[in-house]
Amino acid sequence: MSATGSSPQPAAQGRRKEVIGMVISNRMQKTIVVEAVRQKTHSFYGRVVAKAKKFYAHDERGEAHVGDFVRLEETRPLSKLKRWRLKQVIRRATLAVETTETETAS
Repeated sequence: MSATGSSPQPAAQGRRKEVIGMVISNRMQKTIVVEAVRQKTHSFYGRVVAKAKKFYAHDERGEAHVGDFVRLEETRPLSKLKRWRLKQVIRRATLAVETTETETAS
């Protein structure tokens, strides 16, 4: 080993795919189901057609809830269906405040 030599730069890894979608289920432990909708024009008819696909993603801290828009990042297989992990919660779902009949009657 030379004292003046620097270690070679590691090879650049390919970028991981990212998907943006809405959380439709968070009932499993550390797992969320995200639906990503993409719009594409039909090749013959020219009409815009929406295609939806579900992704199972790993949510370690349980920070995503139903209705949130999230960004997923591709990762190694974590289980039979999970190939994605939660990278960022983009927009939280708005909570509707419900009023009960007793509050409105007062």
